[in-house]
Amino acid sequence: MKKIVKTLMPAMYLMVIAFSAASCNKTQAAPATATVAPGQPVDLTYAAEKSLPAVVYIKSVTNSKVQTVEYSDPFEDFFSDPFGGFFGRGQGNNGKRQRQVQTPKRAAAGSGVIISADGYIVTNNHVVDGADELTVTLNENSKEYSARIIGADKATDLALIKIDAKNLPAIVIANSDDVKVGEWVLAVGNPLGLNNTVTAGIVSAKARTMGQGVSSMIQTDAAINQGNSGGALVNTRGELIGINAMLYSQTGSNIGYGFAIPTAIVKKAVDDFKKYGTYQRAMIGIKGSDVSTYVDTEKEKGNEIDLGTMEGIYIAEVVEDGAAADGGLQKGDVLTVVDGKKVKQFGELQGIIAQKRPGDKVTVKYLRNKKEKTTTLTLKNEQGNTKVVKNADVDVLGIDVRPITESQKNQLEISYGLEVLKVNGGKMKDAGVPKGFIIQVVNDQPMRTFDDLQQAVKDAKDQMLVIKGIFPTGKRGGFVVYLQNE
Repeated sequence: MKKIVKTLMPAMYLMVIAFSAASCNKTQAAPATATVAPGQPVDLTYAAEKSLPAVVYIKSVTNSKVQTVEYSDPFEDFFSDPFGGFFGRGQGNNGKRQRQVQTPKRAAAGSGVIISADGYIVTNNHVVDGADELTVTLNENSKEYSARIIGADKATDLALIKIDAKNLPAIVIANSDDVKVGEWVLAVGNPLGLNNTVTAGIVSAKARTMGQGVSSMIQTDAAINQGNSGGALVNTRGELIGINAMLYSQTGSNIGYGFAIPTAIVKKAVDDFKKYGTYQRAMIGIKGSDVSTYVDTEKEKGNEIDLGTMEGIYIAEVVEDGAAADGGLQKGDVLTVVDGKKVKQFGELQGIIAQKRPGDKVTVKYLRNKKEKTTTLTLKNEQGNTKVVKNADVDVLGIDVRPITESQKNQLEISYGLEVLKVNGGKMKDAGVPKGFIIQVVNDQPMRTFDDLQQAVKDAKDQMLVIKGIFPTGKRGGFVVYLQNE
């Protein structure tokens, strides 16, 4: 038996060397002059050398502020304060009280990627969100620059900032659509205070949907930790394929799953920020899931489903007056192809639409009763039209709205209004305005379009909005929104 083992071992070593050599030959790793150490699957030194100079350290500072907060006093009915709050119990009515608090000065750190020699840098929205001061430190010479925000978007978690500098080492941007699962990548950034750090791994998956808004992500097992946010995910040529955005972990540190926003979405966001100051989000107007997920769910209920395919997007709901509704799509249809690209899962669809703007047309193929059909959709914005959304003061409200539909008009017996589709934060959330509330009047002005709301914010006296409207139940109500902290 020992003789057999001795005979086989050299052969096994030869096989390992052969596989390693084959891997090296196939790699797109680096130029022909690069050398590969024996037994190594790919030489990543070239990618590190090319990408490290383009990745910067970003420090954000939020200054101390005085804010007015509301709180409930459970003892209001038992112990009244005859001195009107003299002893610090605040002022208010019906158990609701207000007091002023001093927020502490906060500092945070992240990464960014230089995309042009004249100082444009891409990072994550959450790296710069709320910052009063931004400082960028270059990798090559440790020079520091003050930065300003050109544009930012919470849903995509992308931001574009600018420093006044020239001849910077800008990274080469590759097309993330060409990235393949299993491809070697590097994550470059400043994790856990360890500046200029490189970690290696592979592309584990594509078109991952992670949380609300953040869609079609590149998944990698290259270690991504706190501080990597906004850094670069690069291929073996040192070209940018994604902006590192998040990790998936119950411990807060890397356990093998990191996610990056693909450059196909990044490039579009950068163009939008430069041209409009805000991200131009196109909406297809459907809700649904992967066909496989839908079929499995129905089988668990004891229902046998045959849609004619196990790939594509099952349409569970068509948004009224949306692009899909206008194009004739219906509940139960299966979306299979968008602009010539197969869509097997929802993340792929989101990735395609994320590269479009309101007003763009897309050709889609879908199955209805197992028969293939084709139609053209004109994508809309979140307000239900095809106009460019401008970066205006209304952003401070933190909501998405659209004009009410005909069915809402009939159901609630009203002729106009703006439905609150989403409350992202901001002043509307502070005032308690809920999703679904229909805004009809702001500061005595009727709200028929998004432009009406935008104008009302600009014209607001004393930085205050008096909002009147109607809840989905038909009950009327109102809110007072303060545009600035008191």
